Parts: sequence; C-alpha cells; structure tokens
Amino acid sequence: MRPEILSLIFRNISSIVGIGPKLENLFFKLLNDRKIVNLLWHLPYNNIKREISKKINEDIIGKNIVIKIKVIKHIPSIYKKQPYKIICSFDKIEIYLIFFNARHPYLKEKLPINSYKYVSGKIEFFRNNYQITHPEYIVNDDQLNSIDRISPIYSLTAGLTNKVFTKTMKNIIKNLPELNEWLSKKTLQKYKFLSWKESLLKLHSPKNELDLINFNNFRKRIAYDELLAHQLAILIIRNMNRKKRGIKFKTSSVDIDKFINELPFELTKSQLTAIAEISKNLSNNFQMVRLLQGDVGSGKTIISIISMIIAFKSNYQSAIMVPTEILANQHFETIKSFLKNFKINIDILTSKDRGKKRHDKINNIANGNTKIIVGTHSLIQEDVKFYKLGLIIIDEQHRFGVHQRLAFTHKGLKPNILVMTATPIPRTLTLAIYGDMDESRITEKPKGRIPIITTSLLRNKINNLINAINAKIEKNEKIYWVCPLIEESNDIDAKAAVDRFNSLKKLYKNKVLLLHGQMKSDEKDEIMNKFKYKNYNILVSTTVIEVGIDIPSATTLIIENSEKFGLAQLHQLRGRIGRSNIESNCILLYKNSI
Repeated sequence: MRPEILSLIFRNISSIVGIGPKLENLFFKLLNDRKIVNLLWHLPYNNIKREISKKINEDIIGKNIVIKIKVIKHIPSIYKKQPYKIICSFDKIEIYLIFFNARHPYLKEKLPINSYKYVSGKIEFFRNNYQITHPEYIVNDDQLNSIDRISPIYSLTAGLTNKVFTKTMKNIIKNLPELNEWLSKKTLQKYKFLSWKESLLKLHSPKNELDLINFNNFRKRIAYDELLAHQLAILIIRNMNRKKRGIKFKTSSVDIDKFINELPFELTKSQLTAIAEISKNLSNNFQMVRLLQGDVGSGKTIISIISMIIAFKSNYQSAIMVPTEILANQHFETIKSFLKNFKINIDILTSKDRGKKRHDKINNIANGNTKIIVGTHSLIQEDVKFYKLGLIIIDEQHRFGVHQRLAFTHKGLKPNILVMTATPIPRTLTLAIYGDMDESRITEKPKGRIPIITTSLLRNKINNLINAINAKIEKNEKIYWVCPLIEESNDIDAKAAVDRFNSLKKLYKNKVLLLHGQMKSDEKDEIMNKFKYKNYNILVSTTVIEVGIDIPSATTLIIENSEKFGLAQLHQLRGRIGRSNIESNCILLYKNSI
C-alpha cells in the first residue's frame, strides 16, 4: 500500500490545473506515461538567460532580452497566415512584436497604444527591422520581478512548448510533499546532498547557471536515488522469483548430446558451459531468468535453439522475440534449418501478417499446434494467446525495455526467460542493470573465425577504397556500406544512403542494392534475399542491418561518418562481418575535424 503522502506525485497529469485532454496526450507522447512523478524525472538540459538591455545593437541579436517598450501602432493581419504586428519603440529604435494566430482583442487589451510594458524574448533582425516573435513575458513596471532571469530548457515533443512545460512544473514543484529522508546521515554528509525535495527545486527552478550544470550535487542526488531504487526493486523481484515456483522442464542429456554431436561445427567451451547452466535452470522448480551475453558472432543462437528443444521435449511452447522483421525472418530460417529432423511446427509472426493469415497463425499459437514462434513486438500484443508457453527468448535485449519483457511474462504461467545481448557489459555493470537475472557468458568465438581488421580513413580519401572494393568483388565477396541517414540533410553533415547508392551504382552498375528502414517489409526482405543469394556485392544501408544479420560471405563493412555513431552501435555493426574463415575488414570513414 502506497503511503498517502506520495499520492500527489503518483496522480495522473490531468489532475494538474490547466492540463486538458490535448495537453495530457502531448505529455504522454513525451513521457510514455501519465503520472506526475515522471515529469519530475524529466530534467532540463540547458537554460535561458534573460538580461535587461539598455541598448539595441548587433551584440544582442539572437539573445533573450528584457526591454521596456512603448506601444506605437497595431497592424492586424489581413490573411490567415499573415502575422499580427505591433510597432513599438525602444532606445529611439522601432521594434516589431510578431504574433501568429493571435486574437486581436486580446493583444489590443494586453498592449494598448501609448502604454509602456516590459517584454522578454529572443531579439532578431529580419528585413531591416528588429523584432521579437511571441514574447515570453509582457508585464507592467510593478511586475518586472515576475520575469525569470534564468529558466530551464527541456527536451520536448512537437506541440509542447517550453513555456507550457515550465509552467506545469512550477505548479507541481510548489506542491511537492516533504518526505522523510531515506538516505543515512553518513551518505548525506559524504556527498553533501540536499534533501530530495530541495534537489528537485534547484533543478526545475534554477536561480543561477550552477543549478543546471550536469555534474552538480542536485543531479547526483537524484541519480543516486534512482540507482538505489533500481537496486531495491531488483532485490525485491529476485526474492519473489526465488520464492515462487516456475515451470520445471524434463531435460534429457541424451537429446541434447545427440543434437550437439550432429552439428556441422564444434561448440566452444563457453557455449557448452552456458548450455549446462541453462539446462540446470530449466530442470528445477523455479523460474529461469537468465542473461546470455556474448560477442556478435559468438554463437548465442544455437544455445537458444537447444533451449527450445528442451522446452519442446517437455511439451511446452517457445517464443523468440527480436527487434526487426529482417532479423525475425533470419531466425525463422535458421531455426527451421537446425530443427529439420524434429517434428516441430515453427511459425513467424510480424506486423506484416494481417487478415486471415494473421488470424490462422494466432489460432495455431492458441491451440498449441505451433510449438516455436518467432516474431517481433507483435508477439506481445493482446490478441496473441499461447496454449502452453514455457520459454521466452528475447534477442538483442538492448533494443527492448523492461516493460516489453514484463508484458511477455504475462503470456504464460511463470515462463522461463532467456535474454541475449551482444553489447559488451562489464560484470559489475551487468549486476547493476540486470541484477534480477542469472548470467551466462560466451567468451570465445567459434573455431576458424579470424579477427576483424578495423581501420579508419579520412572521408576525403574515399577513392582509395575503390581498388580494394574491386578486389573483393572479383572474389565474389560481399560489402556492407552503412550511412547514418536515408537522404541528404542540410542540418547534419553526413553522406546519405540514397546519395551514396547513386554514386556507387555509377561505378558498379547492377552490383549495388539499397536498404533502409522506410521501405516496406516485403521490399526489405526481397533486398536482403537478393544480397544474400544473388549476384549482388554491395549493400548500401542505414543502421537497419545493425542487429543479427548473418551473411557469411559479407567480409567488408564500410561505415560512413563513423563519428556520428556511438561505440556500442559501431560494435554491433562490425558484428555483421567476420562470420566465416575469410579475413574481414571494417573501415571507419570520418570527417577531418581540423
């Protein structure tokens, strides 16, 4: 039972004065939740400084200023898209106040002719005139102190303004409850923490720039609370999981050994260790919640297939959820190939399944005819019911949130959970993030794999790659060319996938394909099949190939504008190559920053 003192911050956003259905939906779009507490955790990333200006000159263009103006003339808009203009004077200079979609009577009442007002906003110079568009403040002399000289700036969704968000936060902050301190005096003194309430007040109602810097004690206090709460929640979940009974599988070493011995390759020592740990988990009375961590290409998929065999032999269904349809199709084909000697009905469910086709698939899952289901987020939709779900496998865990994992667990009676990730995580960080899980690690690559050679190259030396690409094509090896954008952008200095595709097509004619996330599912599948099985050598793509794509003949990865990507993303992308015994190369193209 939640204490009454906390009820205020756990109320719906709509309980705040001035928040109607439209604003509530905008806040939900931003936070993916409707509770007030999530607004408190949405911290500002910058600030606006407003200084009282005595003069207008080039130095203040683009800055937020506070000036005292005299209203001279109103120029109402004639057409719908035409702005309403108010001519004012300041320091013997004309300044225009610009309003779009404004109500004329309101502006005439707010800014009567010959009146003096303090206004605040960003000063701009447009068509030989100084102007302020939609001033943030319009006040009388005696209200000057109501203008915040420093205000927080929040990351927002379209339709939600910083002014509205800040006003909402002020309404929440002034009613924050005084909570008893949950940190020890020793901890408070050690880190010089203020209370939880005081820290939030400093962050959302800053008095100076120091209140908003990223590494101040107020942010540290909130971060400390969040990590502590996370650890306590994990401890509670872990204790509950250990107390409650789960599904016990009848594991048979004979079936597993037979399957392993018939594989066309030899499993590594760490793969065998992981299989033993998972088998032991599945054979006891408690729910398995296990993280399988291994580098890209280390052989996590085969371990998940062995886990599915164990579930099948115990007459339970298995479901494997992946983040993209391309990866779902690949897993579907891989699982079917490895389990071709087993009489197991395997199916795939994605967003492109509609109408009768989807209805039939859902029925087969519900009546138990389908034993292994591969899919995307479609698997956790409400209309998908399982007959006897015993094992859930979530691939590329970093692409899913905790909510997706929890939603999946309600599809069965305490089903066993195996989550897989290729993102390298130090063991101590793993315990902090995934402390509610046991952990298995694959620390070796399959035998015969050659280390990937990674090099960097200035983007203006891109022509140096042509000879190397020609040599790869002559050997019928395949090349990924990854770009960060679909089309050329004026705002971001990055080569677009479409533009790169067109330039490469001039050189290599019908050897080049283009793939990006805005294509339809069928079109993406067709392109991947062409690249994998037909006589195409270069695939220009966005990061849609980031996870799981397995084409052994792909030996070269070129990442354009590599400085635009994060380290974990580069690591994931590099995992698309080096999946055979052929030497592979990853080339990171970057812009000279000098």
